[in-house]
Amino acid sequence: MPGHYKVLIVDDSPVMQSVIEAILKEDKTLQIVGTAVDPFEARDKIKLLNPDVITLDLEMPNMNGLEFLKRIMKLRPMPVVVISSHATEGSEIASEALRLGANACLPKPNLSDEHAMQTMRQAVRDACLMEVGGAERRQSPAPSAARPSTPPPASGAAPDLIALGSSTGGIEALEVILGRFAADCPPTVITQHLPGRFSAGLAARLDRAILPHLKVAEDGETLRTGCVYLAPGEVGHLHIRGRTTLTCHIVQGDPVQGHRPAVDEMFRSIASLGNWKVSAAVLTGMGADGAQGLLALRQTGARTFAQDQATSLVYGMPRVAAECGAAEQVLPLQALADALQGRQIMKKVANQ
Repeated sequence: MPGHYKVLIVDDSPVMQSVIEAILKEDKTLQIVGTAVDPFEARDKIKLLNPDVITLDLEMPNMNGLEFLKRIMKLRPMPVVVISSHATEGSEIASEALRLGANACLPKPNLSDEHAMQTMRQAVRDACLMEVGGAERRQSPAPSAARPSTPPPASGAAPDLIALGSSTGGIEALEVILGRFAADCPPTVITQHLPGRFSAGLAARLDRAILPHLKVAEDGETLRTGCVYLAPGEVGHLHIRGRTTLTCHIVQGDPVQGHRPAVDEMFRSIASLGNWKVSAAVLTGMGADGAQGLLALRQTGARTFAQDQATSLVYGMPRVAAECGAAEQVLPLQALADALQGRQIMKKVANQ
């Protein structure tokens, strides 16, 4: 059906399948194409029906949902919305599902809660929109863009600002990169596609795991050395402004390529800053968000990077960034932390 997104419901309870189907059918852009009671049936239905998104329970026979999610993201990346009684806000299992690549985690629905039902429809629709525009499994062509006529020279100097953009698989990638940052690292800003209610939990988790201090960015906040700032989910786009002092600004606006906050919005705001030394990278994720903003940064002289395919959970966003000439270097995840901080000069491997 033109204009419709195909949904596969994966849940071992026929009753819950019916409840989820009834809720999602209220959104005329969503078409329920099938159901599955366990991961093995889901695997066959995915091959047969080619859904745009699946809803996934976590407690099922034969294989638990987290293991199935891990396999999906490795073998056939696609949008997944976890719907489980265990996926309560801030729970460890919800955080793990997001780390493995789920677009959103929601509790099992209650038909008497209209707000919860609307949230579910919105989450499934948003997951479909996030996938459009260059995910690896669909191999959409990268947007055309002029390559910088004169790439900036390699420099080993530490930057004034580091900027990172990520989506599916990004939580794990961020843990690896930030885990190699020193306690006095340059101010670092991150846009990770994430439901808003999980922003604080993710920030707290990452803060415990790394040496710099990591927090959710606040409007008007001054950027400081040794601090990492995470864009709050869904409320607006993170912009960075300033001449002598850099500050965070949460800017209201429509989703960009299905995302709010959007990586492109953050990168473009940084590209307009002027005479600041910037390092930026597009990490694993579905779609094309970040590519054009990274290109704008490269054209202003920033050091720009993309995560390589071998270490990306989903080689969508970094692929587009590399193909359109936005990334000066394409590097494995383990090398990005040093490159971003200017610790060493590496041989250019992309777009030369």
